[in-house]
Amino acid sequence: MKHAGPAALDTLEPLLTRLRAFAALREKSRGVFYLKSRAFLHFHEDPGGLYADFRGPGEPDFTRLRVEGEQGQAALLARVGAALS
Repeated sequence: MKHAGPAALDTLEPLLTRLRAFAALREKSRGVFYLKSRAFLHFHEDPGGLYADFRGPGEPDFTRLRVEGEQGQAALLARVGAALS
């Protein structure tokens, strides 16, 4: 599964805007977010859809979440919010 390219990230721009509102996150490159010095969230695309790889504080591995549609994006935002609170 490849990292999301510019066209895929364009479709996720409203989600990216909401993620940028979390003050604790730093967007090192478009769609790649860090928490302090640790990779926290990035996106992938494949023929099956768009996915986020999310790793909360203290978690050793990324969890892959589907982020197409409002439900998937809301679930990701909820996990990010919970991880940062």
